[in-house]
Amino acid sequence: MKKQIKTTEAIFPMPVLLIATFNEDGTVNVMNAAWGTMVSRDIVALNLTETHTTVQNIKARKGFVVHIADAKHVTEADWFGVVHGSNEPDKFAKSGMSYEKSVLVDAPVINELPVAMECEFMEYQDGDTGLGVIGKVLRTSVEEANMKDGKVDVDSLEAIAFDPYTHGYYKVGGRVGDAFKDGLKLK
Repeated sequence: MKKQIKTTEAIFPMPVLLIATFNEDGTVNVMNAAWGTMVSRDIVALNLTETHTTVQNIKARKGFVVHIADAKHVTEADWFGVVHGSNEPDKFAKSGMSYEKSVLVDAPVINELPVAMECEFMEYQDGDTGLGVIGKVLRTSVEEANMKDGKVDVDSLEAIAFDPYTHGYYKVGGRVGDAFKDGLKLK
């Protein structure tokens, strides 16, 4: 029997995405965002309000990089979510992480994170049903150590997900089935 609970952002798992941009002064800005998804194979949507420095940077620089947070960097990922860059000007430097400037967009690619999607800003959708930042993925790169037989080895990523019920982080892993195949057993 189900019990009713207070409605919250109750879809689990929620991805832990680290959105990297350059600030106006050229320093690195990284935001932890759980409200993001793919709209199509090469279009990403980040449900972020315009008040975020990250959104202002994206609009000004026309680019950003979406990283998949991993268990090895959960402390840094949380740091990027709990500290606002305007209150902590050396926020990225204090994380101990490093970056290289993308050659495709005006944004940083964080070296320590296993997956990076370099995105070109397309539009900002606002209003009650607007998606927020919409970007075209120009390139996705994955650490070679996280590849197996030419494909991403999801278990090796140790990607983390946000739990909105208890505000915890969980590792995503352990394949349980084959998409587009297992359901056919019920035919």
